[in-house]
Amino acid sequence: MANYRYKAQTAEGKIVYGKMLATDEQDLHNRLKMKQLMLVEAKGETEKKYYKPFSAKTLAEYSRQIGTLLRSGITLVRALQMLCEDEAATSYEKAVYGTITANVMQGVPFSEAMEKLGGVFPPLMINMFRASESTGNMDGTALKIADQYSKEDRLNAKVKNATTYPKILAFIIVVVVAIIFGYVMPQFEELFESMPVLPLATRIMMWISGFVKNNLIGIIIFCVAVYAAIYFMQKIPGIKYVLDRAKVHFPKFGRLMKVIYTARFARTLSSLYSSGIPIITCLQIARNTIGNSYIEKQFDQVIADTQAGETLSGSLSKVDGFIGKMISSIKVGEEAGSLDTMLNSVADDMEFESERAIGQMVAMLEPVMIIIMALIVGFIMISVITPIYQSYSFIGAQS
Repeated sequence: MANYRYKAQTAEGKIVYGKMLATDEQDLHNRLKMKQLMLVEAKGETEKKYYKPFSAKTLAEYSRQIGTLLRSGITLVRALQMLCEDEAATSYEKAVYGTITANVMQGVPFSEAMEKLGGVFPPLMINMFRASESTGNMDGTALKIADQYSKEDRLNAKVKNATTYPKILAFIIVVVVAIIFGYVMPQFEELFESMPVLPLATRIMMWISGFVKNNLIGIIIFCVAVYAAIYFMQKIPGIKYVLDRAKVHFPKFGRLMKVIYTARFARTLSSLYSSGIPIITCLQIARNTIGNSYIEKQFDQVIADTQAGETLSGSLSKVDGFIGKMISSIKVGEEAGSLDTMLNSVADDMEFESERAIGQMVAMLEPVMIIIMALIVGFIMISVITPIYQSYSFIGAQS
């Protein structure tokens, strides 16, 4: 539905102005007539742009419902209206669906109606629907898109779950260290000051404890400032490029990150190419789904080489950041004349490997974090127990 500014006339001839939501001008006329008003003039307001993108989960649910309803014989307009009436949808989602419905009812193509909403829907989805409008297989395309974003949502969830435990453990380490330095160590200060000689570890711990105790507010402000600086610095293209390059070259973890990036690219490219979209357009869209600016920047050359007539496998082989297995599979698909089938196969294979890679990352992070925590606590224990033990030995020797 669209928002209209209207000029209407009452039965007494009085002119009134107002705003009203309506599907079109005829619908607006009928709504005003029910209020004993006659429409004189109407003007649709500039369509509101929604720049908040849908999550992968929402995109999957949206596409699956569209595909299921279309496959059951329901028209696109009615399917969109049913989405607007869905009680499970949020007010924001209903507003988006309502705007799309109004545009489609006015004759705007479905893909164009989604594109007009700014960044709500990703280019991948828009282009796949645009291709399906010409082939007439919109229901199959919608279900394919639903499968694509369901897999992406599962992968994102696994990455999030994989990093949750290390984050919690890191937080516990910070809290434990803060309690020990800020509260426990000061309790021993008077005892340690009475001792003539303290071990080096104890002197270091007492200095750190005193520094934390005297500068607690400053330390908190400094930590917040460092976190904010790191957060905003990652938004700077040049710094983000350097960090993204380091991700694929970091020992051990770099290989695991490459698997994840390759899986994302392979699945997107497979979905686009199997929908009948030209390979250059596929590459232009798929590059933006990788999630690594270092790899994405290399696609300028990949696209140029492909346009010049080089094979897809040859162009992609020059990209630093992909697993060689994908390149080999694409080459086999080109030679066999079944690139779409091979892309789908390699996408499934890469997604399986990416899940294993995430599991390996967690398996490596957990013991590292535990070892760090054990070393910190062990060092603190030694710095506290050693002088106390020495004092008992000194007293025993005197007696």
